[in-house]
Amino acid sequence: MAEKRLYAIGFQNFETIIKDKRVYIDKTQYIYQMVHGVSQFYFLSRPRRFGKTLFVSTLEKYFEGRKDLFKGLAIEEQEKDWETYPVLRFDMSEPKGIAIEKVSGVLGDQLEKYEKIYEITDIKDTLGSRLKTIIQTACEKTGKQVVVLIDEYDAPILEYISDEANFKIARNILRDFYSALKPNADKIRFAFLTGITKFSQLSIFSEFNNIKNISMDKEYAGICGITKDEMLTQMKPDIEVLGAELGLDFEQTVQALIENYDGYHFTIPSPDIFNPYGLMNAFNDKQLKNYWFDTATPTFVIELLRKYNVQPTEICNIQVTLDDFNVPIEAADSYIPVLYQSGYLTIKDYDERREFYVLDIPNKEVRIGLMKNLFTSYLEAKDRRFGRLFISDLKYALETNNIEEMLEVTKKIIQLIPYTDVTNYEGHYEQFLFLIYTLAGAVVDLEKHTHTGRIDLTIFTKQAIYIMELKVNGTTQSALAQIEEKKYEQQFANRPASDTRPIVKIGVRFDSKERNITDWQIVK
Repeated sequence: MAEKRLYAIGFQNFETIIKDKRVYIDKTQYIYQMVHGVSQFYFLSRPRRFGKTLFVSTLEKYFEGRKDLFKGLAIEEQEKDWETYPVLRFDMSEPKGIAIEKVSGVLGDQLEKYEKIYEITDIKDTLGSRLKTIIQTACEKTGKQVVVLIDEYDAPILEYISDEANFKIARNILRDFYSALKPNADKIRFAFLTGITKFSQLSIFSEFNNIKNISMDKEYAGICGITKDEMLTQMKPDIEVLGAELGLDFEQTVQALIENYDGYHFTIPSPDIFNPYGLMNAFNDKQLKNYWFDTATPTFVIELLRKYNVQPTEICNIQVTLDDFNVPIEAADSYIPVLYQSGYLTIKDYDERREFYVLDIPNKEVRIGLMKNLFTSYLEAKDRRFGRLFISDLKYALETNNIEEMLEVTKKIIQLIPYTDVTNYEGHYEQFLFLIYTLAGAVVDLEKHTHTGRIDLTIFTKQAIYIMELKVNGTTQSALAQIEEKKYEQQFANRPASDTRPIVKIGVRFDSKERNITDWQIVK
């Protein structure tokens, strides 16, 4: 019987993972690339739970000269000179969830550890001056430059992104802390900072301009996360075991993993990148669940969606320039930069001629998670449990191609919407239907353009393709007549021969007085 594979779920310490013989996806080639690269100061932006902390831990052991831990990894063959340096490592996520007045104290505790190591007794007044003293003393006592590793550098600020007063306080605390880096550049061998937001966006590095931002560099596209090639080679046994549990063959299992956890691109061109947290948990549990989204989705993301009254389709297929998702958070007048940097949107395409990017939701896991939160915002607290139950009913109706039941359940869900949220134009209903059918697991196109018009909703399931036309205070006959007159069905004339799903036409009538669907006609 094959030995059970141990996964690094919740383990962010490189030494522990290697010694425990847990599954480790080799990223050490990127360490060699950076350390022997163009800069001594690097910054990397990636979403939470994407392996940033593990990479920092790996860097720490490399600079400590722990060659024994890198046996069999890429860097073992690349690196010939394993030098040891004094390493200063800081975890800026430690103050997360505490009162603003305690942030300085928590960061001060991390500095105190190194003050004791280097026997510093003359403790300065500010965080920045204390860090400066530590850097200088470490250099003097070891005779070597120091390595500075700062993980989640922006975490204390993101805690207060919706609180302007405390946001400014936290920003000033960090500005003081990081002020020690630039003046001591000659004493620093290497510095690496990670975070969610890009360093220029928090105005705390205004004078620290010699840092290399590798977040969108092609050669570092796969530095965090798990690429498709890495999964197919280093995790092939895991795919086979999961497939056996799910009753799927190898290719079907890969496709299921792609749908749920793949889809991330942090530059163009980029390999397909899987969310490592979702992938590792799926292999461990032998299930396909929403692991990443369901674990501590930052409150600032949900607050942002509500602040901008984001409609479901406004977070799909967004055309933007680089400046649109790379602007300072303080100056942002849109939800797009934060959703991108937090991993809820990703790069899907790039038009080189017009210089715009296409951003979209990465995969099914994130899409369902976002729609759940938007759906909840539509309903009063007392109705949310019923809403979740009805969504389960809707999912079953779609999976069994029971169109009558699908529409009956749709009526029940619409009845839960408070009166003040119901309006009398088609667009409002279209947005809500897009939301609930997506949440039920379908792929939905809203107002899909054809050469003759726009299809209100196109709903794709594994069992069928539904063309739905909506009429507020109109008739189902006129809705179906429009589908026929505009020849919407021709949009699917050139689909692959293997796609044998029936095309179902549905005309739906909304009544503005009853504020719900009152009638429909179905043509198969």
